[in-house]
Amino acid sequence: MKKTAVVILNYNGEKMLKQFLPSVVEYTPENIADVVVADNASTDRSLEILKEQFPSVKTLVLDKNYGFAGGYNRAIAQLDYEYILLLNSDVEATEGYLEPLVKELDKDSKVVSVQPKLLAQKDKSKFEYAGAAGGFLDKYGYPFCRGRIFENVETDNHQYDEESDVLWTTGAAMLVRRKEYLDNGGLDDRFFAHQEEIDLCWRLSSRGYKLRCIPSSILYHVGGGTLDASNPRKTFLNFRNNLCMIYKNAVDANKILLIRFFLDYMAATVYLLKGETGNVKAVWKARREFSKMKTELKKDRDENLRKTVRKPTGLMDFSIIVQTKLRGKKTYRDLINVSSMNFN
Repeated sequence: MKKTAVVILNYNGEKMLKQFLPSVVEYTPENIADVVVADNASTDRSLEILKEQFPSVKTLVLDKNYGFAGGYNRAIAQLDYEYILLLNSDVEATEGYLEPLVKELDKDSKVVSVQPKLLAQKDKSKFEYAGAAGGFLDKYGYPFCRGRIFENVETDNHQYDEESDVLWTTGAAMLVRRKEYLDNGGLDDRFFAHQEEIDLCWRLSSRGYKLRCIPSSILYHVGGGTLDASNPRKTFLNFRNNLCMIYKNAVDANKILLIRFFLDYMAATVYLLKGETGNVKAVWKARREFSKMKTELKKDRDENLRKTVRKPTGLMDFSIIVQTKLRGKKTYRDLINVSSMNFN
């Protein structure tokens, strides 16, 4: 039996399936992995298209739309494979993309998740926002990547072609060990979408597991397929989920969240000056919703702190806002001498 499944979560994504699934089928070696589409109760022709045009692809039909986190949790629980590649439906595969990822998990049992080098499908010379060459967090919980800091996305000049330990692997294309994924709670389905993979990876890293980027594996990602970057709903989910993630995982969460109140106020002010009133409302709605969720998140926080054995690799000791906005640093390489970069 194959030990790896490439699992694509789909909801009304017939256009994406037609465009990108052919490359996944073509470049996923049949002797290594099965390709599975887990369908979140689509109401379009997704299932018919899969049956008619992709007979080799397995399907798993869920009874309703559980979102990104809930959909993957339910699918992974039902699929009996050792390794699962969570792959977005808007990803274009390349020849040889899977083998280096599987090899890395085979090589080291402490490596729980790996990601490829993720480039932009619309401009293949550039890194892609959602994961680039592996993710990190600054001291206040803001995510950034090798190849992308805030909105500054670098051109891929092979500057990040070395394999690297990271704090988080991108939910657009993350290979995980199924047992460890399930044993450590999987994705938090209260997040629905956005940053749930960072929350999971923080949890795994603090419990002693390693996460890595393997740039010899390359995939191209469209990004923004669920919600457009300018959509206030996306702003809401990113702000709320980021606060939830900090509270669940950070040892000094209360201190960080106090500072984040002022930083979020600054972000809302910037949105206001830009005339983006929807995003202003989204920031404050996110804070209200987070406050309501704190009681139920307390149990998760207590468990996470109890199981924490180390400071997570890639949790930096600097502020990305200070380094980029005040000190003019634009790239990951500009930052690498700023922090001790806890890679122990």
